[in-house]
Amino acid sequence: MTTIHGVMAEFGSDERLVAALKAARAAGWRRMDAFAPFPVAEAAELLGSRGNRVAWIAITAGLLGAGIAYGTQWWLSVHDYPINVGGRPLHAWPAFLPATTIVAILWAAAASLIGMLVLNRLPRLSHPVFAAPGFARASEDRFFLLMQSDDPRFGAAAATRFLAARQPLRVVEVPGQGPTPGPPT
Repeated sequence: MTTIHGVMAEFGSDERLVAALKAARAAGWRRMDAFAPFPVAEAAELLGSRGNRVAWIAITAGLLGAGIAYGTQWWLSVHDYPINVGGRPLHAWPAFLPATTIVAILWAAAASLIGMLVLNRLPRLSHPVFAAPGFARASEDRFFLLMQSDDPRFGAAAATRFLAARQPLRVVEVPGQGPTPGPPT
């Protein structure tokens, strides 16, 4: 049995992609995805993308890393191994700031990278849209709108008619990935 992942339309400009997205949202479609060679802010907004999650991950990780670095230095210098160096106080906070800053930046950068990969579900080595005809141009000069089959309004014929009415360069059905076959017996 062949499953279908969705129906995808190829457009030659970002304006046509955004117009198709607006029409689809107005018609009640909710489960869609768009692919473009550069960020299209209006398309991301229409798809409900929220772009500030990585920033919050970075801030949280940076503050956590800074707290741990500062706390470790304070504990070691004041309680665990207090040494009087040149008459300075044991809790000499200006001496703790360079290492605290470096650790905060390191943690924020690492958390940003890991958070971005996780939120974007990357690396994705296989996805049904990769097999769609002409999809390789999504990273060059084409814009794609995918109507996903898990949308309650989805019907392959209805989605194809809807997308064809938007005057795309082409409309194709995207076959789904079936279950992974087991070992031969």
